[in-house]
Amino acid sequence: MSQQQQLYVFCGAYAEQGEQGVTVYVFHEDTGTMEEKGHYAELKNPTFLHVDAERELLYAISETVDESGKRVGECAAFRIDKRQGDLELINRKRNVDATLCHIQSNGSYLTVTSYHGGLVGLIGLQEDGSIGELQDVKQHEGRSVDPERQQAPHPHSSFYSLDGQYLFVQDLGLDRIISYRVNQSRGTLSKHGELELQGGAGPRHLAFHPSGKQAYVINELDSTVSVMTYDSEKGELSVIQTISTLPEGYSGENGTAEIAVSRDGRFVYGSNRGHDSIVVFAVDGESGRLTTIQHISSGGGHPRHFALTPNGDHLLTANRDSNNIVVYAVNKETGLLALAEHEAQVSKPVCVIPVYL
Repeated sequence: MSQQQQLYVFCGAYAEQGEQGVTVYVFHEDTGTMEEKGHYAELKNPTFLHVDAERELLYAISETVDESGKRVGECAAFRIDKRQGDLELINRKRNVDATLCHIQSNGSYLTVTSYHGGLVGLIGLQEDGSIGELQDVKQHEGRSVDPERQQAPHPHSSFYSLDGQYLFVQDLGLDRIISYRVNQSRGTLSKHGELELQGGAGPRHLAFHPSGKQAYVINELDSTVSVMTYDSEKGELSVIQTISTLPEGYSGENGTAEIAVSRDGRFVYGSNRGHDSIVVFAVDGESGRLTTIQHISSGGGHPRHFALTPNGDHLLTANRDSNNIVVYAVNKETGLLALAEHEAQVSKPVCVIPVYL
């Protein structure tokens, strides 16, 4: 990080067009406080974001309608004006014929995931960062054991392997992680393999260990984390442990959401919605297996997403139902969290991304 860089926080939220859907903050690391700098209000439900820090670009999913009035997905690309904290729209473009829940980029392409459409799409990017054409779509098929939540495929996220060769799609409806190989020159996805999890797991989001030897997926429906080894040469995941995200004795309703690994790989964090907490796990340095070391209140209702700041000193939790982003101080030696007694008020936050610019 250069002397001139500032820590920004970008928040995506549920919002109607005309409401504040994407908000830009400056995060003051010395005090742990957030200062709103700008926002964009012309997107409907820009719930998930991706930031390309190197090129100072932000991508957001959004919702629009086609000629028949059907709700469909679109993406918007922005230049980030870090001097003012503003977002300058580059372009926005319709893509798949279903609403979106997640977006990622490998620099050359965007991948968008549709929970309700049961699919993942690959979208080209132009040299100036603008959104290009939809290149490929992979439709998932099948169902799993839950008669209410798993009657159809419901991919919830797509994440690239650390080397960018593979894309891993977590399908909550199928209890599978489906992997694709990315053909960079052709702009296509080809199915590579799949990993079947326990029935009723509902895989939602995934995070790789910085070593590249393990990955962790948080399972929404049965409130667990699956610990997996990763063979980078073969692009294959294998489950070695499944551990609960909840404290012993808790019997209330719950659904998990986000998962993250500390930069040094020693700790894993997950969010519980219902129990409304952040769970902290210690990572075994040899195997990557997890041991639970803390549950702490999310400081609000329905912690839909959270993120560690790049230096690992703070963790920010977006509580959708209490309309706040809560700041925690992180003890990097123990991994434990402590409420920093600072929060930002924002309507229905869903995604929070801290990044140096």
